[in-house]
Order: sequence, then structure tokens, then C-alpha cells
Amino acid sequence: MSRLSDLYKAMETLRKEGLSLNEDLEKQVSDLEENIIKKEILPIVTETIAPALKQVQRELVLVVDYVPGSPISVHLSRKRNFTADIADAKEILPDPQVEHKEIGKTGPKGEIAPATRLKITFADGRVIQEPQAAETFRKFVMEVGAERVRALGMKQNKVPLISNTLDKKYKSSQKPVGNGWYLMTCSNTLTKKRDIERIANVFDIKIKVEIV
Repeated sequence: MSRLSDLYKAMETLRKEGLSLNEDLEKQVSDLEENIIKKEILPIVTETIAPALKQVQRELVLVVDYVPGSPISVHLSRKRNFTADIADAKEILPDPQVEHKEIGKTGPKGEIAPATRLKITFADGRVIQEPQAAETFRKFVMEVGAERVRALGMKQNKVPLISNTLDKKYKSSQKPVGNGWYLMTCSNTLTKKRDIERIANVFDIKIKVEIV
């Protein structure tokens, strides 16, 4: 059974007992539902529906009304700012694909530098140190919060450091950090160290970052 199914079951149990739902449980469910929309629904919209709409020359808004157990209904509106009338309306957009220039071989490869790791020590003594620098970076971002790091607008190889889209070229280097977000880890250890220090500085997180 998936985590989302478990949470639905917990909510149903609380309802049957006449108990109120706590905010944390509702937030977990909402985050997982949004993750499904980001990872499974948005790609379909981008690849299938968007091309079909190109023949329409005027602006419009399509609203999908989904009620479990009932047929899906779609409403059309010419009112572009309709979300102003809906208090909890949220726009969910996939990051656009980045165009990467292919660079040909420039000569023989040099020696490959030995792998290095990162060690992050917090003010309270906690340490994050994984066998790979990318995993240490990923755990740090999850500690801070992917959405908070995303808000900084950082990029790596022209791709958002925190993205909801798997890049065609770098997807193998994008590591999941929860709620449909991915961390771009295609960078050397020194760059990762500097990114971690920048994030920590912005959010006033006292840490020591070492390359080991």
C-alpha cells in the first residue's frame, strides 16, 4: 500500500471516530497529491494537451473538476485572473526543458581526479557525511527544505538547482528531495560546497562544510 493510501485510510478512520483532522496530516496528503499532479499529470498536459490547443487563437482557462467516483468535467473561462476568486488556488507549472549545446571532443581526456566527499557539521554537533558528495548535498537540502532552496533561484548547468522537471541531459544527476522536486547534483565537490554554504548563509544556518 502506498503512503498516500495509508494517509487516506488514517483520515477515514478519524472521520468515522468523529475526530478532527490535524493540519500536519492534511498537509502530508496535499503534498503527495500535488506530487502526483507534478510527476504524472503535468507531463501529459505538456506533451498532449498543449500541442492540441495551439490551434486556438484566443486566451482561455480550462478548469478540471475532479470528484472521486464521478466523471471528470472541464470548465472553460475567458477570465484570466479567475484564481483571485478562489482563496486556495495554486498554480503548478513544470520547469521548461533547457536547451543544451553539444560540445565535441576537444582532445584526449586527462587523469580523473580522485573522488572527494563532503562533511557538514551543524552547530549542535550533528553531522551529515555520506559516501558520495551528491548524497550529502541531497540530505542537506532535505534538512533545509526543497521549497525554501527552490525560492533562491539557484541554477547549475542552466538547470534550476531545485526543479520539478527531469532534464533530458542531466536527469541521471537529478536526485529526488521530496514533493516532486529534484536536486541537480552535476557539479564538482567544490561547487557543491559553495552552494551549501550559500544556502546556509541565506537561512542563517550555522554549519561547517569540509571536503574530505
